[in-house]
Amino acid sequence: MAKKTVATLKKADAKVFVKVIRMVRNEKTGGYQFHEQIMAGEEVDKAIAKK
Repeated sequence: MAKKTVATLKKADAKVFVKVIRMVRNEKTGGYQFHEQIMAGEEVDKAIAKK
């Protein structure tokens, strides 16, 4: 599935999209969860800086 998702995002006339995977700690259990987002390349720095 991941290869198919990446392949559909690569188009010659489209924007550049990036898949961001963040590891977030759950306050209740203390465990970690992974949050995945697909966003435009320009917004990546803002998303990573956010806590």
